[in-house]
Amino acid sequence: MKEITATEVLERLNNGEDLSIIDVRELGEVASGKIPNAKNIPLAELAKRKNEIDQNQEHIIVCASGNRSKAASGLLESIGFEVNNMLGGMKQWNGKTN
Repeated sequence: MKEITATEVLERLNNGEDLSIIDVRELGEVASGKIPNAKNIPLAELAKRKNEIDQNQEHIIVCASGNRSKAASGLLESIGFEVNNMLGGMKQWNGKTN
């Protein structure tokens, strides 16, 4: 499983990269702030909502601390998606949120 740090994600965003970020936290958690333009698909809904994710694109998976995103990354990777688990989750995020 590929992994990426929050700092690397922020650097890529600051460099103008158009990243696909999938936040697998619950709605109540996302309400307190998420990475701008991240798509929220809670982990419990991921399997049934996988058709909302472009299989031809790399995705960065994020949660609160990195545990749920690791599980989500494993699930998506097992069905053919290219993913990077963001280590440490939003606890490590120092960029803007919305």
